[in-house]
Amino acid sequence: MLCFLSKTILHGRRSIKIEAFKSHILQTNQSLSFSTTPKQQSFTVSYLIKTCGLSPESASSASKHVCFETPNQPDSVIAFLKSHGFSKPQIATLVRKMPRILSSSVEKTLLPRITFFNSKGISSSDLTKLLSRDPSIFKISLEKKIIPSFNFLSNLFQSDHDAFEVLSLQSRVLQYQFDSYVLPNRDVLRQNGVPEVNIVKGLRRAPTSFCIAPVVFKENVEKVKEMGINPERFTFFRAVYVLGTMSKSTWEKKFDVYKKCGWSENEILKAFKCHPYVMSFSEDKIKAVMDFLVNVMGFQASSIAKQPLFLGLSMEKRIVPRGLFVKDLVSRGLLEKELGLKSMFGVSEELFLKRFVYCYKEEDKEESKAAIKQFGKSLTFKGSSNVELKKANIDTGNSILVFRLRSRLDKNRENIHGRDGGSHRAIQKELDIQGKPIAKLLRELQHLLFMFA
Repeated sequence: MLCFLSKTILHGRRSIKIEAFKSHILQTNQSLSFSTTPKQQSFTVSYLIKTCGLSPESASSASKHVCFETPNQPDSVIAFLKSHGFSKPQIATLVRKMPRILSSSVEKTLLPRITFFNSKGISSSDLTKLLSRDPSIFKISLEKKIIPSFNFLSNLFQSDHDAFEVLSLQSRVLQYQFDSYVLPNRDVLRQNGVPEVNIVKGLRRAPTSFCIAPVVFKENVEKVKEMGINPERFTFFRAVYVLGTMSKSTWEKKFDVYKKCGWSENEILKAFKCHPYVMSFSEDKIKAVMDFLVNVMGFQASSIAKQPLFLGLSMEKRIVPRGLFVKDLVSRGLLEKELGLKSMFGVSEELFLKRFVYCYKEEDKEESKAAIKQFGKSLTFKGSSNVELKKANIDTGNSILVFRLRSRLDKNRENIHGRDGGSHRAIQKELDIQGKPIAKLLRELQHLLFMFA
């Protein structure tokens, strides 16, 4: 049955990772619940809570996949993990994700894998991070997959450290036979004129892009080549990667979204050839950015199609606050001409502030007072003490003051997150400026700037 399903998927249109599919089936069968006596389950749950640090809910769930009547076996595993640098939170995470590790043999399963990575010069801190994040590595064959895969990457990059970085980025590449996936797909790229340096770069950045059925990978390479993208450019690999992440129907849906946003078919293909990741953005993201840039900022859809990389920028952190701020400056006559996409969104925060914020002076005290009032009304809180602007269209006196304070809040948001749950109430209280003289208002603003500096 499993063999039949694997063959069926191999000949399908979608890029299904067969080896991972087999592994998933096997792991699912291994993790099926088994019957236990109430006494066994009670002891197991208690052990998982007291010794492993799991919550009662997680312990109850984990007890369905592992069971023991005495602490001898799990104690030996816990002691081994602690002796090799695993912290208590890491052990809890590891046990929660793979409860059956507590039944693993220290000598036959755990020690050989850690010994191998240690022999390659991998530090304990790096190794514990990887294994606690992906404990399935303890179940992958050391001789058949981990060693040959690691050695292949190490020889390719000429560095054990770089090979481990790839595993840290996407450890599931270890689930695949490199001879069946990576090597054939690498050869396809070579045969189509992709430079070795770009192949190595692609493996370093997106190793799982090589882990799809070679027949599908070859089809994607041919499609990209037919589009006219130069194989010698790294954009060629990016395009192959993006095609490998989606089905034909997903591609068509996103194609239709761009068409509804005002792009022609030719513009969509040109945008993909220039910046392949335009087809990796979600449909909601595409709609939201295009709606704001076209209907709020007044850009032509065709001009956005010529600079598609801006679609990938954060709406909350860059596009909306910068866009509305510049729009406000233009409405006041403080900018002689409207800015293009690159000048508005393509520069660093520091350069943007230097060009459009710090170069202006506060116009007068009354406008400053109005701006602070509006700023106070525009604060809202998402989550624990996460300060945001509720309304960005501040049309009172001095939007420059507002943008300065907003940029400080964004830049130092980790300070806000570190405060206690009542910090947002304190901030709101400090911004309650009704009936206070302007001198005091300005002092409070200065205090806020320093508080979040």
